[in-house]
Amino acid sequence: MTLAALRTDGKRALAAALAGLERDPESATSQALLDAAWREPRAHVVGVTGPPGVGKSSLCAAVVAAWRRSGKTVGVIAVDPSSRTSGGALLGDRVRIAHDGSDEGSFVRSMAARDRLGGLADQTLAAMVVMRALFDRVLIETVGVGQSETDVAGVADTVLFCVQPGSGDSLQFMKAGIVEIPHLVVVTKADMGAAAERARADVSGALSLATAGGGSDWPVKVLAASSRSGAGVDRLMEALEAHRDFLAVEGRLAVARHHQSEGWVAQSLRDRFGRDGIARLGRLGLDLTLAPGMQPFQRLREIGVALERP
Repeated sequence: MTLAALRTDGKRALAAALAGLERDPESATSQALLDAAWREPRAHVVGVTGPPGVGKSSLCAAVVAAWRRSGKTVGVIAVDPSSRTSGGALLGDRVRIAHDGSDEGSFVRSMAARDRLGGLADQTLAAMVVMRALFDRVLIETVGVGQSETDVAGVADTVLFCVQPGSGDSLQFMKAGIVEIPHLVVVTKADMGAAAERARADVSGALSLATAGGGSDWPVKVLAASSRSGAGVDRLMEALEAHRDFLAVEGRLAVARHHQSEGWVAQSLRDRFGRDGIARLGRLGLDLTLAPGMQPFQRLREIGVALERP
């Protein structure tokens, strides 16, 4: 399936292509699609993370609806917990994120996390790359595994971390070591009033302590929003666009995506060949760096072939 065909054949063709990527990611067809999609990025990619039960899915549904009202096409990757028996997703896209299945401008794909601890499925990056070439916005909702949920920073342009009022999430936010991951923090269930405001103040305080003396050009914004009442959703959408605009200046987006690509190549090779395989790279005269603009899939194939030689 070519990228041009996906653009004309709609959601059913995209679903089939993503299934093919999951089933046989190393096939010539899959690799050609990934290479083509990598060359034509279009979407702003937003990753939504946070502890289980915080209200990520409801907030994602509100964000998708707001994007659609503004005329943006939207692709969603919802990473689900896995069945111990089949390895497949326990939940489905219709359960996780409410959306109009007949809307050709939106598409939701559920993926099983299996044994990944970082809140993402193995094929999330591949699916994101394809969907990034097809839609105006791509939203990735992680499985919600708490302290390990940092992988999303390796696939998203903007990371949104969700906190629930009255749950101690602000303290967990600090303990989990993910305080430097998000660009936006959203206190969900803002209609809880004083409890939501206390949570927002707690997170703001935690951030000020954690980032004291830091040199980041982007100050992390802490917002409160309610998917039920709609309060704060407009401000959230403005903040997402503000970060998108920030990335568009001085080549920041290209630099961030390049670093992500290098990280993905390194992790993929570690998963496939282990520490011994990585250690062999130096002896082979290779390293994990990517030349500017080089596709990670191509680089991974080249290094993989070298490491597979006796």
